[in-house]
Amino acid sequence: MVNDDGHTAYRLEAGQVIDGFRLEEHLHRGGMAHLWRVSRVDTAEDLPLIMKVPRIKGGDDPATIVGFEVEQMIMPALSGPHVPRFVAKGDFTRQPYIVMEMIPGHSLRARFDASPLPLDELVDVGVKVATALHDLHRQHVVHLDVKPSNVMFRPTGEAVLIDFGLSRHDRLPDLLDEEFELPMGTGPYMSPEQVQFVRNDLRSDLFALGVLLYHLTTGARPFGNPNSVRGLRQRLFRDPVPPRSLRAEVPPWLQEIILRCLEVQPSKRHQSAAQLAFELQHPDQVTLTERAQRIERSGGVTTLRRWLSAIGSEPAGTASAAEQAERSPILLAAVDVAGATPALLEAVRHTALRLLQTEPGARLACLTVMKTHRIATDEYLDPDGSSRHVNLLVQLKHWAQPLLRALDPQRELQAGRVTYHVLEAPDAADAIVEYARKNHVDHVVMGARSSGGLRRYLGSVSAQVVANCDCNVTVVRAAADD
Repeated sequence: MVNDDGHTAYRLEAGQVIDGFRLEEHLHRGGMAHLWRVSRVDTAEDLPLIMKVPRIKGGDDPATIVGFEVEQMIMPALSGPHVPRFVAKGDFTRQPYIVMEMIPGHSLRARFDASPLPLDELVDVGVKVATALHDLHRQHVVHLDVKPSNVMFRPTGEAVLIDFGLSRHDRLPDLLDEEFELPMGTGPYMSPEQVQFVRNDLRSDLFALGVLLYHLTTGARPFGNPNSVRGLRQRLFRDPVPPRSLRAEVPPWLQEIILRCLEVQPSKRHQSAAQLAFELQHPDQVTLTERAQRIERSGGVTTLRRWLSAIGSEPAGTASAAEQAERSPILLAAVDVAGATPALLEAVRHTALRLLQTEPGARLACLTVMKTHRIATDEYLDPDGSSRHVNLLVQLKHWAQPLLRALDPQRELQAGRVTYHVLEAPDAADAIVEYARKNHVDHVVMGARSSGGLRRYLGSVSAQVVANCDCNVTVVRAAADD
């Protein structure tokens, strides 16, 4: 292991072999670990590899040791494009290390020096990081240290989350919670509940992403860089300067999203990273509240009231990360509003309603496809000269109205819970499948005729969606058509 001057049990040097891995090049010396580029000695390995070795300061640094043990436990349990591939590990009885895939390129930290960024770039970053977080949360992990240096990007564009030393896995022991009594995290990015010692709420990662988006949007940190618990606790009662007061061209919908991420109460934030990514990709569907119009932070009276409320407050308990993600699914109702029979439209509506009633935290995306030609010129106007796209959107909203009335008779439905989308595409099935993939849809509900000349066409659409969708698909037929 390595101390501040590079010595302890081993003095690590280029060319040295540890458990079949040759140290090729020392890449980085950080506050907690050294990074080495390594290669396998006995087998050919096309995957570029990196070895992470903890720095043990003065021979005894509990935070470094425990954090490294946490990362050694969590990384083998992770998979997919949004985390480095785990290869091997060594324990503290000989030489502690983790060997993993080396992600080429630089972290997001490099772009922070250039902030504020163009709006389209920062939104793209937000979507990619939210997508990575959603994948992580579904694997039972809350990262709890989302910051620029812990986000990288593959050449193919996916965000990759690194450094799981402060993370919490639902199904593994939480060594940090067991052994330490101080908030764990990086000051500017810690959520209010982390300051209050809660480590199992996935919405903590959404708060940190909100801090990232705020900084990329304005060039400033929303809560500064506190270095004491007292400084950290200010975010429980003092809100940030609204982004639009620092950068006038910030659109209201983006300020709405950022300030929602930074809400003190997790229940007021997005309830899943997938829902956050959805809003970033569909700004026209963002429901604006008073957050969107703020031009200054709250006054002294409001801040004092929040401060008094924060004294001795205890955050509510939460379910596991995976359970939280599952409680906030995205349901897609793919509706042929222009061609389906009233009975089939009602059957799809009834099924969607039933699913929403069993998933109180679900978001409903209502979608219809306006078929276009692959080669021929398309006609975008109806015979009366009105827009086909607009007419389909109106029909889609009419279709949803009975569902909304049944679901929410007092018209108190959570803002933004239902959205509407008209896709223009030559292939309806491909459009539905791609939409579901891009927006992390958990369940698709769609109709298929059971009689008539269009049966084969619509049946083939539903069959293709069932065959190609990564999520659950429910195909509905109207009894009257059988």
